[in-house]
Amino acid sequence: MSRYVIDTSAWIEYFDASNKGHQVRKLLDEGANEMITNLIICAEAISVVKRRGWDDAEAFEQILSHSSIFNGDINFAREAGLLHAEVRKSIKDFALADAFVLATARRLGAMILTTDPHFRGFKEAVLI
Repeated sequence: MSRYVIDTSAWIEYFDASNKGHQVRKLLDEGANEMITNLIICAEAISVVKRRGWDDAEAFEQILSHSSIFNGDINFAREAGLLHAEVRKSIKDFALADAFVLATARRLGAMILTTDPHFRGFKEAVLI
């Protein structure tokens, strides 16, 4: 069994039913994988879905039915903030939400399922 933290970019590909989205669907449907979505990523994905005019209620249900939600605590928020500051030294446009994804993966010993090139070079990243 593999453990994955799903990034916003992977959720959007999934909702768009793109070729990359089909790869995400395969991992989600296998049932042998533990899929996790950080609370921040859930919010970010729903924002993108709404702005694209897609069904946000259906997207929200898909996120909840295919993954567990990781919420962290105040110490986790500090950890993500410090990680964000460190990574921004070398990747100037690394988003705070990306830091939450990376911190979640590191905290849970998981891989990051993403299409976001900001994660290129991180050992935790599985770029689709």
